[in-house]
Amino acid sequence: MGTRETNHIAHNEGLRNLVLEELQWDQRLNADTIDARVRNGMVTLTGTARNYSEKLYAERAARRVRGVLNVTNEISVDVPARLARSDSQLAEAVKQTLCWDSFVPHERIHAAVSNGWVTLEGTVPVFIQRIEAERAVRRLLGVRGVSNAIEVKPVPADSDTVRERVERALSRRAERAATEVSVSVHEGSVTLAGKVGSLHTRRALLGAAGHAPGVCKVEDKLTVVSDDQS
Repeated sequence: MGTRETNHIAHNEGLRNLVLEELQWDQRLNADTIDARVRNGMVTLTGTARNYSEKLYAERAARRVRGVLNVTNEISVDVPARLARSDSQLAEAVKQTLCWDSFVPHERIHAAVSNGWVTLEGTVPVFIQRIEAERAVRRLLGVRGVSNAIEVKPVPADSDTVRERVERALSRRAERAATEVSVSVHEGSVTLAGKVGSLHTRRALLGAAGHAPGVCKVEDKLTVVSDDQS
């Protein structure tokens, strides 16, 4: 085995140890049931989580680690028997949760539940409401996963106006990163492309774009690069 290959293996193992350490650090997780594989900055999470929210927290924890370029989440949700809920119970819980969320237009959304998997459907006028509706139900006991089929039907806006709004939002969030990102808009669908230095920056820019009036969809074509790749 050559020196270069040895260094490559050591780098992967070092990054894996950092990811595992970050998982242990996050008190919302039972990190003992989660493992990680690392190859060239790409992390694959495996194992089991007690709920869907824990699965997502594990992914976020891995994304926080410096040097991680992407995360594939293969964690399965294994709900303990004492926390299991019937599909009808979950459907009612989802309905009540959306009703209590002041930002989500609950009357426009309905949910179907099958074996603990929640599918959200309906229409909302603002893109971020689609995201918030999903967030509202992720932490419910018994949820094994969420499919978001909510459609966004905003008030029509001129593409140039939407693009200008998004570009201004990006510059407010991360001025340096925004200068390296291109924004294109077509019929309310915004596409962000370019290179960013971290998954955190990538998430911040996508989130900023989702708040712009007139946006019905955000396409992610951003690439995360490490310092030595930029």
